[in-house]
This record gives sequence, C-alpha cells and structure tokens, in this order.
Amino acid sequence: DKQAQEGRAFAESCGVEFFEEPQDLLGRIDAVTIATSTPAHFEIAKLFLDNGVHTFVEKPLTTTSAAGRELTALAERKGLKLQVGHVERFNSALLSARDKLGTVRFIECHRLAPFQIRGADVNVVLDLMIHDLDVILSLIDGAPETVSAVGIPVLTDTIDIANARIEFDTGAVANVTASRVSMAAQRKFRVFQRNQYLSIDFGKGDVQLVAHTPGSADEPGKLDEQTWSLEKGDALLAEVAAFVNAVRTDEPCLVGGADGVAALELAERILEDIERREF
Repeated sequence: DKQAQEGRAFAESCGVEFFEEPQDLLGRIDAVTIATSTPAHFEIAKLFLDNGVHTFVEKPLTTTSAAGRELTALAERKGLKLQVGHVERFNSALLSARDKLGTVRFIECHRLAPFQIRGADVNVVLDLMIHDLDVILSLIDGAPETVSAVGIPVLTDTIDIANARIEFDTGAVANVTASRVSMAAQRKFRVFQRNQYLSIDFGKGDVQLVAHTPGSADEPGKLDEQTWSLEKGDALLAEVAAFVNAVRTDEPCLVGGADGVAALELAERILEDIERREF
C-alpha cells in the first residue's frame, strides 16, 4: 500500500506483514489480489504475472481491452491463474436463480449509486455498468451485434450517468442504465424469457419469479408467482475463495481473464457510441 501509515496500521491489526511496494512481495508469495485504482491494474498485474504469481485483479481488469488481452495471454503462457473481480457473479441472489434461467430474450438492469470519490478515476461505464455487462454476457448466448448508448458527465469530467441498448446476434436485447449521481442506491436486474419474468435485487437479495402457464380452449392461463430472499452473503469472500480453489486445484477460474476482456470490449463499444453522439 502506498499509504504507508494506514497500510501499516491495518497490517498490524490483521497480524500480517506490511509492504509499501509490490515488488517487495516477489519471491515471498504464490498468489496476489490487486485492489488498486483501475489505472494501476495493468502495470502491477503484469509485474506479478511476469514473476510467476497467480493474480486476482479487481474489476475492471484494466482500462482497455487491449491491455486486458495482453495480461490474459501472459497468464496463459506462464500457466498462471488470472481472475477478475466481477463480484456479482458470486451474488447469492443470482446464484439462487440461475437454474430458473433458460433462453434469455430481454434484460433490463439499473445500477444506481450516490456519488463517491472512490471509483471516479474512471467513467461510470467502467466503474459501475461493467458489473452488469459481465453478468449479461454470462447469461446470453451469442455475441453483441449492435450497441446504442448515451451518457453525460455531471459531477466529474468523465461520464457519470449512461444508458445502453445492446442487441445480440441471437435476437436477445439488453437495456442497461448506470448512474453514480443518484440519491439512493439500486442494483436491480430483470430477465424476461418466454412465459417467465425474473427480477433480482442484487443489493437486498430479493428474487421474484413470475411464470405464465398457457391456457387452453377450456381453461384460461394462469400466473404463478414465487418470491424468496437470501441473507446477504459475502460475495467478496466467495470470489476470493474461488480464486484460491482454482490455484490449489488447477481448475479454471470462474471469472477468468477472457471474461474480463469481453466485458471491456463491450464497454468500449458503449463508450464509442456515447462519444459519437456527444452533445
């Protein structure tokens, strides 16, 4: 940690050693978590991968997909694990609903948050929206075909609120809104399928499933509703545990470098369209 005083105090409270520079860890560790500001991800991750250290990088993997591809290729050449911290993949509400999902036709999601300085070193697409982009890509089979987006700066010099409509080559559509200038937090994710609607509140752990049973000439159709709530599990702990397990067992990472790159590629397309129609 570059903030030596705070870092040293925290290390002492945990009973661990403190290091001010990343290179001081080389030769002493097998795996590392990088939770710095986004612009520093690439340089630090490359340092550890070059030196044979399995690496977990907070989202987004890097600031560009090109840099992400370089890290992913490096990890593959070295035979190392590279996991990206797309934490919503480990959200207990999403995990509980995955077996209810089939062919996804439409997704609508809103990720709203009050403004904080932390995270403002990148735009809201890389700061917040990328969480939902990763989940969307994990649920929809097919590739993003067309992207239409709009976004504006409000409190910073970068985009603080954005909306994107993504059409996939399978016909599925996702509509995504992200804001870091809202008065209240919201992390809602809605999935529409044939005869079924699923709503997931990532923040509260609430899930609502509404299924339609088609009728016949003699009987009308009916709607069946199920709701359930889960205790807010520690998704951060779960993703780190999954990373450690991948290192120990040599299993693939649940959210690997390629996933991080795919989310960045889609984010870049959104940002390009925002810049194209800037007003």
